[in-house]
Amino acid sequence: MMSNPFQKIPASVLDHLFNKSQFRADLTISKTPIPAYKKCLKEATSKMDQWFLDGMDIEQLVFARAWLMDQILRLAWEHLNWSDSCPIALLAVGGYGRGELHPGSDIDILILLEKDHYDEHQDAIEHFLTLLWDIGLKVGSSVRSLDECASQAADDLTIITNLIESRVISGPAFLHEHLLDLIDTEHMWPSQRYLQAKFDEQRKRHRKYNDTEYDLEPNIKGSPGGLRDLHMLGWVARRHYGTHDPAELMELGFLSNVEYQQLQRCRAFLWKIRWALHSLTGRGEDRLLFDHQRTLASQFGYHDHTGALAVEQFMQSYFRTVMIVSQLKDLLLQHFDDDILSAGIVHKVHAINERFQVCNNYIETVHDRVFAEHPPAILEMFVLLTRDQTIQGPTAETIRLLRDYRHLVDSTFRKDPRCTRLFLELMRAPYALTASLRRLARYGILGRYLPEFGRIIGQMQYDLFHTLTVDAHTLLLIKYLRSFSYQKSHQQFPIASRIIHRIPKPELLYLAGLYHDIGKGRGGDHSQLGAEDAEQFCRVHGLNKEDTALIVWLVQEHLTMSVTAQKKICLTRK
Repeated sequence: MMSNPFQKIPASVLDHLFNKSQFRADLTISKTPIPAYKKCLKEATSKMDQWFLDGMDIEQLVFARAWLMDQILRLAWEHLNWSDSCPIALLAVGGYGRGELHPGSDIDILILLEKDHYDEHQDAIEHFLTLLWDIGLKVGSSVRSLDECASQAADDLTIITNLIESRVISGPAFLHEHLLDLIDTEHMWPSQRYLQAKFDEQRKRHRKYNDTEYDLEPNIKGSPGGLRDLHMLGWVARRHYGTHDPAELMELGFLSNVEYQQLQRCRAFLWKIRWALHSLTGRGEDRLLFDHQRTLASQFGYHDHTGALAVEQFMQSYFRTVMIVSQLKDLLLQHFDDDILSAGIVHKVHAINERFQVCNNYIETVHDRVFAEHPPAILEMFVLLTRDQTIQGPTAETIRLLRDYRHLVDSTFRKDPRCTRLFLELMRAPYALTASLRRLARYGILGRYLPEFGRIIGQMQYDLFHTLTVDAHTLLLIKYLRSFSYQKSHQQFPIASRIIHRIPKPELLYLAGLYHDIGKGRGGDHSQLGAEDAEQFCRVHGLNKEDTALIVWLVQEHLTMSVTAQKKICLTRK
């Protein structure tokens, strides 16, 4: 059974939000109950909006709104005459079932019957739903019998997901208990099938948002690193472990206390943005559009200063938050993969060297002190990933170790010849360079090894030519540069594909790509600033004069190339 999501809300908050005696008195004033319900909702909404502006804990607000809806729906439900011959109950499902409601969220309910005897309740159901619509509630409703719920849930991932988060608002509890028995993993959607389906669903959703957390107008719910990723973790945990509470995942050993606190802070920040967005637009708007970004930046207390606008600072906070969510999501999903999908599989381990081994196609350290005892191994692991195409990534514990020891990537680390050699070797990787750079960035290592790159993480670009943050745009550029050497690009990009095979050191091109926009957000000519950073990189990494000069020139003149190309296109069109 799900725990009560409203236990942590102070009684004083609930008392101020809904006065049952006053509400009943208001019902007697008018012949129709509609004015009383509307008055109650208006006053409560006004209070919650003010509480939000006053800085009230967002978790209490989100849960309090769901609690308020429970009171409204329960009173409306219990006011009607329900036939005793066929038991019927009102359930909250989906996000509302979790006890989470933002101002514009759908209020998803299930009217659950023991048998499909709809005629016995038809009039009452119609009156109930009509009242909810008349008082202005955005309700998503379904009416099903127990058998229908089981039949539809067995074939539909969305329905089973909504039902496993259900809870009773009013009516006999045994109906809900029977429902949970019918949809249990013993009867449908065993944990392995459910997790795999959720993996596939996530991949489709991420593709819809270009597989990046860093779109300049992100969807805070659906984009990678957004709230839906957090929901997915909760769904899988609920299905397999019987809990959606991150605190219990910590007790299971899947999260450390530090990681749990990070997850809670990230969720709170995203919830604040979503609440503010819904309040600002007056609807369930989850797109963080440019116009909304500026308003929210001001509302959240950001101010313009030299080199960074308030909106840029606000969005950088957002992008860094979703980056952390993505890190922790990767960690937890790898744990779930090991514990659920790979359960019972014999571990096949083979050593790579004295520091790393591969276990069932995932790389891991041979012991948990590898990075502490030999810091260059942090970069070495990513080089190893580019040497063996069968390695799918690091294990969950290795991801955690990377996060725990990334603080070792400091000035001493950056000057260590072993580290500089490894980084250059990575840039010469035969394959998986882009994936490795993205992992380095996601795990917070690339921004530490190259502090100048760290400054552009989440950096906005307000122009006509970019739809991503500077860091995401930079890594995407390297991906495109790499793609020119692939066979499939020969037809689409014949000139670039022909030229790239003539370049004796393609890593120089990738390094120039890495630095071409790295000077943005500092004021001044970013091409010149980037060229200076690139020259410093080359000096530290021991590149010869000719290679250094080429990289610096490419960075310094990349805008000249862009302007020339665009002028040529314009002239051709004329």
